[in-house]
Amino acid sequence: MAANLFGRYVWLIDTLRRYKRLTFQEISELWQESGLGYGEELPLKTFHNHKKAIKDIFDVYIECDRKDDYRYYIDEPERLEGNNLQSWLISSYATLNQIQADNKLEDRIIFENIPSGQTWLTHIAEAMRRNHVLSVTHQGFGKPEACTFEIEPYCLKVVKRRWYVVARSPYYSNWNKEKGIKPADVYRVYALDRISDIQDTGKTFKMKKDFDINHYFEGCCGVITSDEPIQRIVLLAYGGFADYLRSLPLHESQREIEGDDESTLFEYHLKPTFDFYQLILAQGDQVEVLEPESVRDEMRNFAKNMLDYYTWEEDKPCKE
Repeated sequence: MAANLFGRYVWLIDTLRRYKRLTFQEISELWQESGLGYGEELPLKTFHNHKKAIKDIFDVYIECDRKDDYRYYIDEPERLEGNNLQSWLISSYATLNQIQADNKLEDRIIFENIPSGQTWLTHIAEAMRRNHVLSVTHQGFGKPEACTFEIEPYCLKVVKRRWYVVARSPYYSNWNKEKGIKPADVYRVYALDRISDIQDTGKTFKMKKDFDINHYFEGCCGVITSDEPIQRIVLLAYGGFADYLRSLPLHESQREIEGDDESTLFEYHLKPTFDFYQLILAQGDQVEVLEPESVRDEMRNFAKNMLDYYTWEEDKPCKE
């Protein structure tokens, strides 16, 4: 019953997000057609109860504009849209609602699987909620064997079909403190699909008040962080690829400078980490780095190495 109620709340939020302003009669009609209402009208008392619950659970306020034919709307919708996690959860749950309500859609929606989220995600999220120290067995790429150590899980992040946990390392933080190294606190990022075991130590921790996840990843395109300063980077997008970048920016700092029918200049302010270079390489010959020269040189090295891979020589294996 609780899950069904939660689905109703999400449906109401999502409906007002999409339609902006609706009378109660219009909401009730959409409810009848949604599949969740089983063809029945939405009682007015139930609607007001849902409004109150949505305010308490989601901190989303549904108001009524009496001057506009008593239409209901979400007050300050930018607050909801600005919360990426909550917005994503509402959209995802609303889609799940629709699929469950209409079996015809079950085989017509394809979702990209994220393998790393199936095993350890709830373990870590629960430890984050309770501020519990975890003992994890982790084997990084290129490491000959796995290591077991303790972490204080701070945040979760998903990038390119992989879940990551950002955690404070008690071992390295204490080591820095003993040696007088500042800042003493050491934070690491671990991919969940490289974890083979997690145990709850039963110990608790307090999150450092000066830790800011947005500052930690400031200027980054993925999960690789850097102490290097943020740089101004200019890309040249060829042809119609500029439309792709306009609809799906490579980074939040993206800004269009100028352009014509043949190409468009985009400006970014970020740290050119390996994640950034992978992102640019994934665009193929659709973009070109123009500035700064150091980033352009690095891209030239990547391109040269790739050309070498595809240029057959006598000593290359598998050549017939």
